[in-house]
Amino acid sequence: MKEITVLSGKGGTGKTSITAALASLSKNTIFCDNDVDAADLHLILHPEIQEKHIFKGAWVATINEDLCENCGICFNHCRFDAIHIINKQHNINPFQCEGCRLCERVCPNNAITSERSENNYWYVSNTRFGKMVHASMGPGEENSGKLVTEIRKKAREIANETNAKFILNDGPPGIGCSAISSITGTNSILLVIEPSQSGLHDITRLIQLVNKFNIPMSAIINKCDINEDITQQIELFLKQHRINLLAKIPFDKEIINAMINEKSIIEYAPESNTSILLKDVWEKLFIL
Repeated sequence: MKEITVLSGKGGTGKTSITAALASLSKNTIFCDNDVDAADLHLILHPEIQEKHIFKGAWVATINEDLCENCGICFNHCRFDAIHIINKQHNINPFQCEGCRLCERVCPNNAITSERSENNYWYVSNTRFGKMVHASMGPGEENSGKLVTEIRKKAREIANETNAKFILNDGPPGIGCSAISSITGTNSILLVIEPSQSGLHDITRLIQLVNKFNIPMSAIINKCDINEDITQQIELFLKQHRINLLAKIPFDKEIINAMINEKSIIEYAPESNTSILLKDVWEKLFIL
């Protein structure tokens, strides 16, 4: 079994559109949307949820007003400015609370308790291309890296049970916790790069991160004709770092039309130049 993770240095590169296209080409593959903070692969794959599970997030403290004497000890100890006085009563703002639980420990009346957030979910679903594991996080929730680890673990379990040949991960943009959790233990990484100054800058940081894990990389330059000078800079950069460039895909309005129709480009326009290039990319991924 081979696990392939699709990543980008920034949002808006077309990473999910390319992942959906590869999903429509794959056979005997389990799909996993690792972009748990802003998942959108489901918009194209239309998963039918078979299992729903709660993922417990960070600790959040609350004050029992009946026990609280408003002594202010918790207010003085909080280093995150999460405790506020409203109508002469101390309250904890859950969006500012970092879950350190110090206020709970210093309260002389045991008026503060902490519970883990249950505003996050992960799912096992069926799609027209195969099984999919995905998740959703509530606004301001934490521990996205742990949630990515959880759903990847489940995807591997399903892959082993079904003798799947591939796991295809739609990773998050950037180099944050969820990206690190998407990189760890994968077999191959496909970079989707946009030829812009921010695209070049951010993919440089991502490559530096992936190199620390010693995982083989290949790349696609998407919308390669929007800035040909930067496209050439990216090509040179990839060559210097010995990263195989699998395809340069020009800007294609058919991809937009495909998204509007909730389909992959392979389904919507199978004979288009983009579809032909992506079919070749998928064949190359077999042998990398």
